[in-house]
Amino acid sequence: MVSVLVQEGHAVSDMLLPLDGELVLASGAGFGVSDVGSHLDCGAGEPAVFRDSDRFSWHDPHLWRSGDEAPGLFFVDAERVPCRHDDVFFPPSASFRVGLGPGASPVRVRSISALGRTFTRDEDLAVFLASRAGRLRFHGPGALSVGPEDCADPSGCVCGNAEAQPWICAALLQPLGGRCPQAACHSALRPQGQCCDLCGAVVLLTHGPAFDLERYRARILDTFLGLPQYHGLQVAVSKVPRSSRLREADTEIQVVLVENGPETGGAGRLARALLADVAENGEALGVLEATMRESGAHVWGSSAAGLAGGVAAAVLLALLVLLVAPPLLRRAGRLRWRRHEAAAPAGAPLGFRNPVFDVTASEELPLPRRLSLVPKAAADSTSHSYFVNPLFAGAEAEA
Repeated sequence: MVSVLVQEGHAVSDMLLPLDGELVLASGAGFGVSDVGSHLDCGAGEPAVFRDSDRFSWHDPHLWRSGDEAPGLFFVDAERVPCRHDDVFFPPSASFRVGLGPGASPVRVRSISALGRTFTRDEDLAVFLASRAGRLRFHGPGALSVGPEDCADPSGCVCGNAEAQPWICAALLQPLGGRCPQAACHSALRPQGQCCDLCGAVVLLTHGPAFDLERYRARILDTFLGLPQYHGLQVAVSKVPRSSRLREADTEIQVVLVENGPETGGAGRLARALLADVAENGEALGVLEATMRESGAHVWGSSAAGLAGGVAAAVLLALLVLLVAPPLLRRAGRLRWRRHEAAAPAGAPLGFRNPVFDVTASEELPLPRRLSLVPKAAADSTSHSYFVNPLFAGAEAEA
């Protein structure tokens, strides 16, 4: 049960179709029955089989991609899938199928655009999900809802994926047998929203009404990460519930610093530099107080450095998309970016290949590349995300 977008012509000797599903033919695309004996330069061929079309989960961080890159930025794992203030956009010229999870934690976002329509009300989305087109693309017992919850707070908004984090971590760790790799340091840290321990430092900021999350993230990138002594570090900045309180409204800013290079100790040095910056410029930054935690010494020869956030968050679903033209998914909101309605630029970069219609159905998925977001200090900052995910072997997979 799947919708398949076909963008080229294919010669086949026979085809076994599912009981329910559809083939969407682009202009000039189609299938032709070919007599193998009439083509002397062609062999008998091999059966090409679709891989499991239900294996893609909304909660899998591997499946979301951002086309914007900025050296040094990443997101904690829980924020690598859409948050409640984000806009999710499936391009109209794409086919996909995504599981909504077991239903224990409903998926809620600001809006969803799919098949050329944008859904901002639950009533309209429910009608679409119950339709044949909706059932072909979204499945599982999980609930999907939308709401016009724009994040208007300059200090940012909490992502809202805490309840879904067990499912996010299960999907993230599934290729590793469900177990976290051992962190390559003593006294490793596990920040809020992260699935596994990491090596580095965590700075927690108590903020006032004048704090601006985007401006502070840009300050870290421009003022600190560009310095030679902090080369190889990555930073994640987001608003989280205050860990020492039960009230969700009581929040703080979490700054996660991770070491990815051979040099060690840089995360701790940068954390102390951020504390000194708060001591000197806290009033202007809107920061009232800052504390830090640092992991211990590195364990040399360790086989893994943990799932430090080298792979960025956010925002493009590399699902079952039978498509050569790059689809676009945009997430917007002050949690990460201000809402912006600009059209997507042409010529999107390649994300990763994920052939589903292939001669070797057991082929492993490639590891995702490291991505991050370009900070914008201006009021109208923009973030766009792209990926190319052809599911056909041969010419289409290489396009």
